[in-house]
This record gives sequence, C-alpha cells and structure tokens, in this order.
Amino acid sequence: QVQLEESGGGLVQAGDSLRLSCAASGRTFNMYIMAWFRQAPGQERESVASIDLTGRHTNYADSVKGRFTISRDNRKNTVYLQMNMLKPEDTASYYCAARFRGTDNYQYWGQGTQVTVSS
Repeated sequence: QVQLEESGGGLVQAGDSLRLSCAASGRTFNMYIMAWFRQAPGQERESVASIDLTGRHTNYADSVKGRFTISRDNRKNTVYLQMNMLKPEDTASYYCAARFRGTDNYQYWGQGTQVTVSS
C-alpha cells in the first residue's frame, strides 16, 4: 500500500512558476514509476509527466514540454513537478500517481492539489 500526498498548488499569474511535491509513504518508493496527471473542469484527466524508477528517464505531454520538469528523490520518497512559464490553460487539479514496476496501470493516487493560473 502506498499513500500519496500532494502539496504546492496555488493561485499564480501567467508566466509565474510553481513546484508541486508528492510525498509517498512506505519503504518501496523506488519500485514505483511516478507520474503527474491533471484534470480541468469538464475535461478528461490527462497525463502531464512521468519518471522511471531511477529518475533517468522522463516523459512529458507535448503541451508542457520545455516548461515543466519532473524529478524524484528516492531518499525522501518524493516526486516533484517544477512548472515554469505557467499559462491559464495549465489551470487544473494536479494528481500524483504511482505504478508498480512491470504493471500497466497506476494503482495509487493522491487527493490532488489545485493550480490556478490567471491571465
């Protein structure tokens, strides 16, 4: 069982930066592929970024490439999402998710943190 808790959301202006954090419980954090998803009102949830077990390999949605950076610290059981040059269309609830290595679906989800970007 893994529990995930996001933090770092807030209200910012376009062009500002935010860093989201996701703290995971348990002693097997380095066995989980981690990801950030987001969901805006009336829209489907979308994958934003993911990171492999060691942090060497990352993937990003086209809409955030060059602006967002995902990273992890396995000693602290934490994954981060650095968001730069924020746009109003980045406004959404952001969720952290964990997928055990070798599996296809994300088994654990956080409660989400709200990011609102004003123009």
